[in-house]
Amino acid sequence: MKINYVFRGANVDATRSRPSSPHALPPLLFQSTHGFFTFRSKGMCLLSSCSSVQLANPELYRQKAYVNSEWISASSTFSICDPVNNKEIGTCPDMTREQVSTAIDHAYTAFSTFRKTSHRERATFLKKLYDLCIKNKDDLAKIITWENGKPLAEAKGEVDYGASFIQWFSEEAVRTYGKVIPSSTASNRIMSIQQPIGVTPFNFPIAMATRKFAAAIAAGCTVVWRPGNDVPFTALAVAQLAHEAGIPKGVFNVITTHENTKLVGEELCTNPKIKKISFTGSTNVGKLFMKQCSSTMKKVSFELGGNAPFIVFDDADLDKAINGAIVSKFRGSGQTCICANRIYVQEGIYSEFVKKFSAKVAAFQPGSGFAQDTTHGPLIHSRALEKIQELMKDAMSKGAKIEQGGKELPDLGPNFYAPTVLSNVTKDMKFAREEIFGPLAPIFRFKTEKEVIELANDTDVGLAGYFYSQDISRVWRVAEALEVGMVGVNTGAISDAAMPFGGVKESGLGREGGYCGLDEYLQIKAITMGGLA
Repeated sequence: MKINYVFRGANVDATRSRPSSPHALPPLLFQSTHGFFTFRSKGMCLLSSCSSVQLANPELYRQKAYVNSEWISASSTFSICDPVNNKEIGTCPDMTREQVSTAIDHAYTAFSTFRKTSHRERATFLKKLYDLCIKNKDDLAKIITWENGKPLAEAKGEVDYGASFIQWFSEEAVRTYGKVIPSSTASNRIMSIQQPIGVTPFNFPIAMATRKFAAAIAAGCTVVWRPGNDVPFTALAVAQLAHEAGIPKGVFNVITTHENTKLVGEELCTNPKIKKISFTGSTNVGKLFMKQCSSTMKKVSFELGGNAPFIVFDDADLDKAINGAIVSKFRGSGQTCICANRIYVQEGIYSEFVKKFSAKVAAFQPGSGFAQDTTHGPLIHSRALEKIQELMKDAMSKGAKIEQGGKELPDLGPNFYAPTVLSNVTKDMKFAREEIFGPLAPIFRFKTEKEVIELANDTDVGLAGYFYSQDISRVWRVAEALEVGMVGVNTGAISDAAMPFGGVKESGLGREGGYCGLDEYLQIKAITMGGLA
């Protein structure tokens, strides 16, 4: 994600149960089975033990799924917890396979009408949704911080980035062009047109999802969105905004599952009414989905695992390279798919890089995303923390040296791990092969360009890669040699709605965003007209 902010202020005081504004109205507080809720005449305040979250638009906080323009429940629910303290902040329906099948039926029925809407109508729907996302940016960011843990300023950056895809595809919706193709028969004329593919489901939070569903709606498809288990409230808030934007009944649906996820995933992949699957997640799950989708020959696009190399050559601008590595490695506390996973620094500048990089990391201030000085939040849950602990144990047993961090931060909460820098790391350590997905930065030493290219490419995945160099010849050589779908040259922030997003090898199939993002949700029909000579 393209985020490079420093948090300077907030609308809330993390140490109090009331907003810090002297103009705030007195709350009316009552306790429910899901925590404390404070209602105000101009908003709703959702209270957890560490922060006060006042929403200007209380309708955005939803604990039900959204199907066919209605909010629905299920016979069982699952809890969503604040990653700062692991305390429940709400529940969502654990929808059954049968309920999801019904949601697909509604989307399928809506498709028969929505596919016939004009491109301009679809563009208008998306433009309204974009405007509402920007209008409600502060509320959306607070919900993201509450359920994800990232600092509030970073969450606002995610809302801007996610909304940019809605804006982009509102503009692309009117550019679904066909072609006229010369025929080898004089009396024939050939043309091709692009038509919406059908009902489309997918996973993941706001920024990942908008580049999927905005493209699908722009193309004339209907959508069934299953957000990640840990962050459904953001998705449901977007569903409320889609409702306010007037997106037609059945076109946009959000389903929530937990214990039934496996069965629901199978339903989405095998139901013949669904024509396209777009998934963001692990490579193993992507392979399973691809196998299941083969039963009905669905079109698929997958953004799967990453292991991004970040290379600093000795001719780089060192300070810029360090800043770029900080941005790439530590945004989202290292929990993004295109984070720098392996940092390679040429031997001539290795020691200086490690020293300066570690000093910047030492200045980080982990904490609650609602606290004014926080730069980095917690990991999303205990399993993520355990993964970092496992990688650290392996690295230390093989001779790695801790330059900064290297420990849990239990005083801040159960899921905090200090932003960590390791030197003296080697390619036989686990994080050389596995995606870290946390605030751990291993810095490898290399000698030659040939050596580092071989190291960078020695992986089964290839989502993103970065390098810093001021040698223009090297820039072209390395950019073309890296086996990844996206390359950042002298920058640690590459995400943009205008860029085709996706990977190679086992990092997935297809591209999202950019000039080709709409194509993933369209199918080409060839029409030959005879007897024209």
